[in-house]
Amino acid sequence: YNYLLLLAMERFLTGTIKYLLFFVLVVIILVYAKPFLVPVVFSALFSMLLLPLSTRLENRGISRGLSTFICVMLFVVVIAIMVYVLVWQIGEISKNAAEIEQNIQQKVKEAKDYVARTFGISLQKQDQIIREQQKGGGGVMPMVSGMVASLGSFLTDLILSLVYIFLFLYYRTHLKKFVVMLAPAGSKRNAQEIMEQARQVAQKYIAGLAWMIASLWVMYSIGFSIVGVNSPVLFAILCGLLEIVPFVGNLTGNAITALAVVMQGGSLQMVAGVLITYAIVQFLQTYVLEPLVVGKGVSINPLFTIAGIVAGELVWGIPGMILAIPILGITKIICDHIEPLKPIGYLIGSEKESDTTVIEKVKKFIRKKTS
Repeated sequence: YNYLLLLAMERFLTGTIKYLLFFVLVVIILVYAKPFLVPVVFSALFSMLLLPLSTRLENRGISRGLSTFICVMLFVVVIAIMVYVLVWQIGEISKNAAEIEQNIQQKVKEAKDYVARTFGISLQKQDQIIREQQKGGGGVMPMVSGMVASLGSFLTDLILSLVYIFLFLYYRTHLKKFVVMLAPAGSKRNAQEIMEQARQVAQKYIAGLAWMIASLWVMYSIGFSIVGVNSPVLFAILCGLLEIVPFVGNLTGNAITALAVVMQGGSLQMVAGVLITYAIVQFLQTYVLEPLVVGKGVSINPLFTIAGIVAGELVWGIPGMILAIPILGITKIICDHIEPLKPIGYLIGSEKESDTTVIEKVKKFIRKKTS
């Protein structure tokens, strides 16, 4: 009996160690292959988003190469329009640069006076601490060099991603056949079903997120204009784009907007107006926009959503936070279709709940009244 018990424990530990080694190997590959994998994954998701348009153009008699080129060019035009609007709005703010600098100096002086009164640290001591911190930071030139290097890396990844998007769309049939060939003889249909459902989930999530961001741009532009924020379109675009980082992105955008209002010499009423706008938009986003344009395509429970975002940030930084939810959704689909992995799919998935959103309540109320 003791021998059998030891043998069972040995097999259990051997299997556990194998899984742990596999997990560690995957994490190491993800960390060191980040410069290669991040553009590839982003390109794969965006190619899924553009796939319906490419297919529709092909059904109208346009060749695959030309339809793929048109889709990529439309994607480039959308990015160019966003960059143009941002540059235009930044140019509008730069016209008031002298006034903004004066307001910042006034706020800094008020903060120094508050610290001196409250904590007894003299203004000379504060200036000395600031100079020491600036010396420790290495000055302005390293910061500028880092920004230029980051911009160069971003442009390189953008161009590379456009090439990947074109190739993914053009060779999609070839890649699909390759994946089916890798599947065992009795699982080829299951492999096709996994790829189709993964495409639908990724496409629905990315398209819903795009509509969500566009809706946030409109709502924030209206709200910030009513409040009286200078260059409201710029901060609306900022808050909308940061929505791609779940949970913290939108809050960060509104915090930057409130800080900009203070730097521009805005009153506390304007800051309160920014916060009220954020609260109203969050309510509409949670109870109207998300059920309407995003839906329940990615059914991941909140525990693993947050854990996935944290793990993505640890492995890939901000790109990992952005990619965490669609990757988790695709992982769940794969686990749901492979028998030994079904418990994992159930673990990371959300329980099926009754529709209790505002949209569904309104629909039920209308059906009840009309019936």
